[in-house]
Amino acid sequence: MINLIWLNTFCTLVEVQHFTRTANRLFMTQSGVSQHVRKLEEQLQQNLLIRQGKQFTLTYAGESLYQSGRKILNDVFDIEQKISSDPDDAGEIRIMSPGSVGLKLYPRVLELQQTSPKLVMDYRFAPNATIEAAIINFEADIGLMTSLTDAVEVNAIAIGNEALVLVTPSTVLIPDWEVLFKLGFIDHPDGEHHVNQLLGANFSAFQGYDSLIKKGFSNQIHLILKPVSMGLGFTVLPYFAVDDFINTHLIKVHQLPKPVKEVIYLCHHKNRPLLNRMKKLVAHVKSWM
Repeated sequence: MINLIWLNTFCTLVEVQHFTRTANRLFMTQSGVSQHVRKLEEQLQQNLLIRQGKQFTLTYAGESLYQSGRKILNDVFDIEQKISSDPDDAGEIRIMSPGSVGLKLYPRVLELQQTSPKLVMDYRFAPNATIEAAIINFEADIGLMTSLTDAVEVNAIAIGNEALVLVTPSTVLIPDWEVLFKLGFIDHPDGEHHVNQLLGANFSAFQGYDSLIKKGFSNQIHLILKPVSMGLGFTVLPYFAVDDFINTHLIKVHQLPKPVKEVIYLCHHKNRPLLNRMKKLVAHVKSWM
């Protein structure tokens, strides 16, 4: 394999066209420049230069090596620049969060991208288990989760909270257990987690998620309240998702005796330090939450 230091000396010599000036540019001696060229010639078993006193001309092999070598050196320089460069206003950031948190954060993430157009925001909505797996498998840089992970690979810090709310059709004025049970549950990816927390804290007759009559399911956060608004069932959702719903006159949000709030955790992989652009986003997310 060609030594890149020798190659750089040779290409610099070709461009400068003078041994002494090449030595000065590379902080070498003139004999060191000659030695690098000679080592290349010995390795390639080809004459690279035809020396004419203090001047020289390239052989065909020398010209070919220079053309290919300069491209290789430029590519190596570009790689070094990309790896060593860590701007806070350029590059891709892969973010995942539950849908409700995303409804609050995604518009603000886009506003941040407007101020730094070289940022590329890859934002995906997903349930907690999917977010955890994506962080562990290096498929997401930053994750917002509403359940505390016990995965050793994931670093998690609490940055805020969000209330869980019971939502029924607007015709339900008092949500006693018989009314809810008969109405049936509109499920969603985090439905089991949410009903066990909120209903378990407020209804003694509640016997767990599996005891509910399921009347529908949607994995689209902005569509979960559609069947509720049509009188087809009730659901339990984080507040941000309910606050984003347009037809508020068709639903009713109930205040229960024992409020339940979900803690929001900001997560990333323990073994992959965040880049500057990710640290900048984290700082914004903490302030937004």
